Amino acid sequence: MDAVFRAIGDPTRRAILDELTDRDGQTLFEICTRLAMKHGLTSSRQAISQHLAVLEEARLVHTRREGRYKFHHLDTTPLRSILERWPIREQS
Repeated sequence: MDAVFRAIGDPTRRAILDELTDRDGQTLFEICTRLAMKHGLTSSRQAISQHLAVLEEARLVHTRREGRYKFHHLDTTPLRSILERWPIREQS
């Protein structure tokens, strides 16, 4: 669970997750372009790649290779551990 909190604790990584929510299965180039255009983030491709590695370590992002392209896919399954630890209760 620590890896999940570390991953979502950074605003750039949250923006990456937002972009993968909007359009799953993006390449590094596509993610960098969308971050620059929609969020004004001008991080280098290397920096975004490092952020993606943290997200992969937390299992929030999975990749698949197709030829020379690497596609990034969102997986929200690890976020369930947060809800299991601190369940949402109805307010009375």
